[in-house]
Order: sequence, then structure tokens, then C-alpha cells
Amino acid sequence: MADLGIAKKYRGGLLPAPLVHRLEGVGAAILFRLFRLLPLDAASGLGGWLGRVVGPRLGVSKRAAINLRRALPGLGEAEMRRIMRGMWDNLGRVIAEYPHLAEIEIYKKGGRVELVGEEHVEPLLASGRPVIFISAHFGNWEIATMAATQRGLPVAEVYRAANNPWVDRLIHRYRGTVGSELIPKGVVAARRSIAALKEGHHLAILVDQKMNDGIAVPFFGRDAMTAPAVAQLALRFDCAILPARVERLEGARFRIVLSPPIAVQRTGDRQADTLAIMTAVNREIESWIRARPEMWLWLHRRWPD
Repeated sequence: MADLGIAKKYRGGLLPAPLVHRLEGVGAAILFRLFRLLPLDAASGLGGWLGRVVGPRLGVSKRAAINLRRALPGLGEAEMRRIMRGMWDNLGRVIAEYPHLAEIEIYKKGGRVELVGEEHVEPLLASGRPVIFISAHFGNWEIATMAATQRGLPVAEVYRAANNPWVDRLIHRYRGTVGSELIPKGVVAARRSIAALKEGHHLAILVDQKMNDGIAVPFFGRDAMTAPAVAQLALRFDCAILPARVERLEGARFRIVLSPPIAVQRTGDRQADTLAIMTAVNREIESWIRARPEMWLWLHRRWPD
């Protein structure tokens, strides 16, 4: 989930941040309850409308516009507005779809999810190798992991907790229906990820956020601090790295696309190999965003100012 910066606005202002967090949590609980009472398609539609109406008025929208101009400098103003509107629509829908995640059946014939590229994962599973499924805050990113868990694969998912602990508890409750083990980013993540791989589990990781103590890797032509864990784990445990993106087709209908595995080469220079792998990972994510920029969450401080 994105930190929309609402509590930050009040830091040092009229209200203390903990109180703002609690007020936000109450508001989120009411909103989630409303979304839960509505059918999935209606909830998604309402969430998209709220995103389009409220999102552009939030201060964090300025950060999204800055990122968009830097990454795609050739865009005209009309295209900029279309992408920003689409981003807020998608984010609103993702939030509204959280209470309905348990209803989404990936493999239901004629259902709301298409699956493309299964031929890329079948040989990896047959070989018995652990797989690191990588994705980004693109479309409804929660659905990518569901494709693995609903198939019966044991998956541990590394996630970033929302800055607001009240909101995070709400999201965590609904995210639990995805069926994966949830590993919060931080000091515990590396240790638990290694243990999960040793236990025969696969990993799912969103790789598109800034990591201050990561490594500099090109992303849209500019160095971006990037977590190297995917490459490090793949090199150490002979993991395959499989990109999986979720495209929103229309409303609450989706297409999961599995791409060919990222090449994992071993030259004997661990640092150079890590950079090469993460460069290929960022290049893959960048290709998704260039094709459907309105589907990516432009709100993060991905690049240094």
C-alpha cells in the first residue's frame, strides 16, 4: 500500500501523528466495511471513482507527477493527465478489492482472471528448483501471488507494511486470504526468506520500491537504489527468477502474465553478477510500465531528488 502522506501533513501541526493515524484507521475501517458489503464489481467501481476524485487533490500526487515527467519526459499534458487519472483509478480499485480477494478464483473457467505464460513456470516447478516470483505495484499486485497459492504452491511473500499501523492491520487481515506466508520487510526479512527457501517454499517479492541501503541500478535511464536480495538469493540458492505482472483489463477483471525467467549468470564476481541480475529485473519492470504507465503506482520516491 502507498503512504499517501496524510498523517505527515499534520506532523508538527494541529494534530499529533498518532491521533491522525487512528482517525485514518477508523475511516479506512468504515470504507472497507462499505466495500465488503458491495458486490466486487460495484466495490471496484466505487473505489476507482473515489480514487479519481480524491487522489489528485492529495499532496502526494505532486510526487507522482514529478516521477512521471522524469521517467517519460516526452509526454504531453493531456497524456500526463490520462496516466495520472488511470493511476488513481487503479489504486482506488485495488483498495476496494482487498475485502473481496477471497472471492477471486484464478483458475475458474470463464472467471475474471486470464493467465498467460504458464509454459514459463511449468519446467521450473518440474525441476524442483525454488522460484522467486517478482512483481511490482502494477494492476492489482496481490493477485499475482494468488496464482501460486491457489495452485497449492507454498509461497512466502515479502511485503512492506503500510506506514499507518491501523491501516496496515486492516490490509494484513484481508491480505491473509491470499494464502501466502507474510514476511515484513526489515531485519527479519532476509533471515526468514532464507529459512523459507530451505524449507522448500517459493518467494514472492515486489521489487519496484526504493531501498536506501540497496545498490544503484538503472531504471528509466537513472540510477535508482534497488534491493539486491532477489539476485543474492538466486545466486546462493540456485533460484529461478520469474516475472509476473497483473494487468487490469476492465473493472475487476485481470490478466496475469508470466514472462520468461530472468537469466542468472555466475561469472565468479558476485558483486557484478548481482548488478547484472538486478539490471535485468529493473529493465523488465520498466518494460511493463512503458507499455501501461497508468497501471503503475507512481507515488514512491523511486529516484533521488
